[in-house]
Amino acid sequence: MREAKDARVLDCLRSVPLFRQLPDEKLAWIHDHAEEVRLDAGTVIARQGDPPDGFYAVMEGETEWTRRVGQEDVFVVTLGEGSIFAELIMVLDAPYPTTGHALTDVGLLRLDVPSFWEMLRVCPEVLRGILATSVERAELHESVSQQHGKLISLGTMAAGLAHELNNPAAAIGRSAAEAREAFQDASERAAELGGLPLTEEQRSFVAGLPAEAARRSETAVSLDSLEMSDLEEDLALWMEDHGVDEGWEISPTLAGAGLDTAWLEDLAERVPEEALGGVLGWLRATMAGSELLREIEGGSARISALVGAIKTYTHMDKAASREVDVHAGLNSTLIMLGHKLKMGDVEVVRDYEKDLPYVCGHAGELNQVWTNLLDNAIDAVDGQGRITVRTASENGRVMVEVADDGPGIPEDARERIFEPFYTTKDVGEGTGLGLDISYRVVVEDHKGDIRVLSEPGDTRFQVRLPIFPEDRP
Repeated sequence: MREAKDARVLDCLRSVPLFRQLPDEKLAWIHDHAEEVRLDAGTVIARQGDPPDGFYAVMEGETEWTRRVGQEDVFVVTLGEGSIFAELIMVLDAPYPTTGHALTDVGLLRLDVPSFWEMLRVCPEVLRGILATSVERAELHESVSQQHGKLISLGTMAAGLAHELNNPAAAIGRSAAEAREAFQDASERAAELGGLPLTEEQRSFVAGLPAEAARRSETAVSLDSLEMSDLEEDLALWMEDHGVDEGWEISPTLAGAGLDTAWLEDLAERVPEEALGGVLGWLRATMAGSELLREIEGGSARISALVGAIKTYTHMDKAASREVDVHAGLNSTLIMLGHKLKMGDVEVVRDYEKDLPYVCGHAGELNQVWTNLLDNAIDAVDGQGRITVRTASENGRVMVEVADDGPGIPEDARERIFEPFYTTKDVGEGTGLGLDISYRVVVEDHKGDIRVLSEPGDTRFQVRLPIFPEDRP
């Protein structure tokens, strides 16, 4: 029984990538110095801030690790069979940066602190793998807070984008259903035209009516609702007088195309009176179908524009770039935030310098900065005010300014505005990470500068970034 258990533990050790290349005698050494720990699902393995208590390998089951960021527990990583943990804090003698729970019943293999250091002496080939994993984990833990802030912004944006996409998508679906009925009706009426007393010349004339109506629609004078109602009534009464049974159903379509009673008089002169109702019924069905197709085209164009803005915003259509068009990023961000701008009476003024130079940087990261600054400005004006986005070139740099006419930022808050987790918003409304992320992106990643100037009615965030060199290869 003991031999079977020992063999199982050795097999588990061989499944750990860190130990895979070790000879059997070294695996046996680890086995002899390790203890097996079994935990039920839901058990806390370690809490963020706890001191290191050993080095662990997951033999079976899954564990989940979270990091406390502000008031929330943010998911970091899931570690399953073959994974190791606590190697970094053992090397650094640092506390646990995360809290771990057993997602399922878990079997762990644990080396205590003295045994861990002895293992590195006995198995020096393991050290390289531990250092590589340590670097990877350190970067993961360090980035969680920053990524959490980004995800909050992206979550807000995704909700707004879903709203923006829903309108044209719903319109397309509705128009497609109505178009199906309209073209079915037009097909049936076209068949009925074959039985009408029309000469070949008259049939050729009737076949050209939809194109003529479309041309007249393009040049029609725009009418207000009262004028349109009067025109519909005139058309309906004319058709009623000329024996067209569906005059009141046909008149809105004709009026929408800018057709009037004079046009009807001309039509009556060119087709027999007994065919007038059939011709006009077919024309209405055909024009209704064409109008619905235009609505579908408009909805599709709106969706394409939104998708284009997403691609520009996320920079999905290019590899990581060092040459960034600031105006493209600002415009795509404004489109992404369109749902928030429409919720009140917010005026956006674009004061862009013509032929603004490109900047050195990464478009996706800079778009996150524009998102944070514009989102804050929208919140500051609280649905009623003006936001000005200004760009200019200054002494080898590009300056981007996002200004609002909101109440301003108090002086004591301005001194801490770029601190992580500091926010002037109410509890639950802000994480305090947006401006910290913006500072890191602009100053640390792009060697630029970000500052704030504020007084009641005039708050300005200014970003300055290096211009892309003209003598680039």
